[in-house]
Amino acid sequence: MMNWKGFVTNYRMWRRRWFYPLISVVVALSLCLSTPLPGRTLDLLPLLLQGVQVLQLSSISPNQEVDLGKRINQQLVGSDVKLYRNAEVNRYVEQVGRRLVVNSDRPNLPYTFQVVQNDAINAFATLGGYVYVHTGLLKAADNEAELASVLAHEIGHIGGKHVVKQMQQKALESGLLTAAGLDRNAAVNIGVQLARDLPRSRQNEFDADQRGLRTLTRTGYSQSAMVSFMKKLLTKNSAPSFLSTHPGTADRITALQRSINAQPSNGNYGLNNSAYKANIRPLA
Repeated sequence: MMNWKGFVTNYRMWRRRWFYPLISVVVALSLCLSTPLPGRTLDLLPLLLQGVQVLQLSSISPNQEVDLGKRINQQLVGSDVKLYRNAEVNRYVEQVGRRLVVNSDRPNLPYTFQVVQNDAINAFATLGGYVYVHTGLLKAADNEAELASVLAHEIGHIGGKHVVKQMQQKALESGLLTAAGLDRNAAVNIGVQLARDLPRSRQNEFDADQRGLRTLTRTGYSQSAMVSFMKKLLTKNSAPSFLSTHPGTADRITALQRSINAQPSNGNYGLNNSAYKANIRPLA
């Protein structure tokens, strides 16, 4: 016969085992019942069963963002994004990126800079500090300051949490956003889709430009490099993907030049063409 002390011990173990899961279910249920979604009926059972995996994108933590970025990166690298494996070039891009990060809006994220083996003139960023730059863009840049201007722009997207906002909008449009939030696996899939399709909004691009220009300036790079890179690409016969997916390029150039004129800087670092070409020599 179980003594009283043993009974109390078993009861406490049982309570710990079931109390917190029960609370999670109650909270998820209360959210579902108290937050209406116009035009959409909630399927409560899957939501309750997956409640521990849902994310509130409007209040996502840095750790959650980094975790999502890592998962998105794994899918991208495991499918259609082929990384360029030359250690010298990768180390150089990482060095330029790190120099910018300390002067960015979110310097505490664990940024990851990767070179994509692709001749398209392109660059993009996703959650948690993941920045990608194509070999085609590295070859198109004339100097380090122009490369830094592109990296600073992508860091600006991360600083403005633009991808998080795009994911939230995409999830809402697709009917995947529930009262409790967005399932983590669905969030990863949306992040991968956004990275591949590269949809850009005018507002986000202007914001990333301004954030990037501030980062570029604080780091001591030439401000004019951001403008010169855009102008040079626009003179080509056809706009490269980096600009075709970024609307209002002429207007952005005008806005950047206006900002530079308003707050000029003496920084002229990164304009040495021969030094830059030496750092990316394996791409020649």
